[in-house]
Amino acid sequence: MIKRARFTEADAEAHVHGIAFKTGPPQRVGVELEWLVRDPGDPAQPVRAEQVAAALAPFEAGTPASKQGYPEPEQRIVRYQIPALPSGATLTVEPGGQLELSSAPAVTLGELVEVTGQDLAALRDAAAAAGLELCGYGLDPLRPPRRVLDLPRYAAMEKFFDRDGPWGRQMMCGTASVQVCLDAGDDGAGESGYRSRWRLLHAIGPVLVAAFANSPLRDGRPTGWHSARQQVWANMDPGRTRAPAADGDPRDAWAAYALDAELMCVREPASTDWTAPPGLTFRDWVRDGGSGTLRAPTPEDLEYHLSTLFPPVRPRGHMELRMIDAQPGDGWIVPAAVATALAEQRPAAVAALALINTGPSPDASIDQGVLSGLLLAPFPGRLLWRLRTEAVIRKALSSAFTRPVEIPDAIVEATLGMTHRAVAGTARGSLDYLRKRSLPDRLAGLGLPVLVIFGTADKRWRSSSAAAYRDVPGARVELLPGVGHTPMLEDPHTTGTLLLRFALALKEEKRVGPR
Repeated sequence: MIKRARFTEADAEAHVHGIAFKTGPPQRVGVELEWLVRDPGDPAQPVRAEQVAAALAPFEAGTPASKQGYPEPEQRIVRYQIPALPSGATLTVEPGGQLELSSAPAVTLGELVEVTGQDLAALRDAAAAAGLELCGYGLDPLRPPRRVLDLPRYAAMEKFFDRDGPWGRQMMCGTASVQVCLDAGDDGAGESGYRSRWRLLHAIGPVLVAAFANSPLRDGRPTGWHSARQQVWANMDPGRTRAPAADGDPRDAWAAYALDAELMCVREPASTDWTAPPGLTFRDWVRDGGSGTLRAPTPEDLEYHLSTLFPPVRPRGHMELRMIDAQPGDGWIVPAAVATALAEQRPAAVAALALINTGPSPDASIDQGVLSGLLLAPFPGRLLWRLRTEAVIRKALSSAFTRPVEIPDAIVEATLGMTHRAVAGTARGSLDYLRKRSLPDRLAGLGLPVLVIFGTADKRWRSSSAAAYRDVPGARVELLPGVGHTPMLEDPHTTGTLLLRFALALKEEKRVGPR
């Protein structure tokens, strides 16, 4: 038997340096989409392990299921990971029965959307056949955390997090996210370099959290947070959930962060107990070198340790943005597109703009009455907002629709979870933005094609104000008769057709050149 050389602290630092940021031209994009799984007939009911297994059965191929590094016992009901889908995507089961679809990297966002959409359709069909549905919330709005997977990793993880309260179990068993994966970048000092992209992705993280916050409820009640999932992360071990130090080279910062994080578990092939000694960091372990109670660490142990770190941006060769709440339906496409566009830092990447029932200036706004004015005021508004109910919210939202529309529950739940400060601040901020400079004036200087879709029966903005956009060079205004403030819900077919034709015309113009 050949004795393995001791894995030293310097080796560990060099190993992290070598695998964290794979440099090259930033081109590819991928997603890891986590979904809560529930019974559509009784969403408050816990999902059983055999139900999750039944949903995954169509994708299994009788191959080893675990990426733990050791074979899974035959009696496991739910496998941790199952084989890749035909597209190259993989499916993973999270501790609470959540499902995660990890796409293969795509060269373009369009390719990613097309292929992942096909994978999701297949997964949704399989879940429906098992009596389940995929639910896009950042935090389970109804059910308490309950672990479905009985694996040494998660038993040790649960024990580790339980030392600091209930937050770890909520993260493990009740949260879901949209994780956008982007190439690290090249080794240069410019905007395409991994150092610049690392700083940029951390800077836009709070914006992505706020823009796509989608977890206002816990146990069926408002939490006061737009993203209660972020509340969970904020209360967990900061040594593995906060961002690394911002100064210096990202490779050095990430190596220090990783080595100084506490061990969550220690893999032991012959044991089901992977509990790590409390307070022991990986740096402590590698310095000890196996002279104490633990065996000597290996490079594989370090890579496994890295998989137990959950900062907002995690380097895994590429960079993984982990801060975005799961989104309903195909809503994941929007944060993926936004994060990709912001990371590219290329203004020229914006080829055109489409506005839907967007008022051009403050004087186009229609007065919503005395009660609305009181609601937006600081003192009476806060008192009125405390009295909100689902019925009140649905009535208030009704002014956004002219045609009969069943207001989606997700919109109502999200509104119920908003604070008064957020509601009033958003309304005031929008009007303040328009007071400084009208939208047509702002658009005129961009020189981009613009599509404006406006319902003629809008109860919030005067539809006649849409004419102001005709002064924008290259703008096209489409009025939808009898449609209110929300064409995408009141007349989705016409709205979608207009957007598709607009996009196809731009694509054709790009192909043949301007006429």
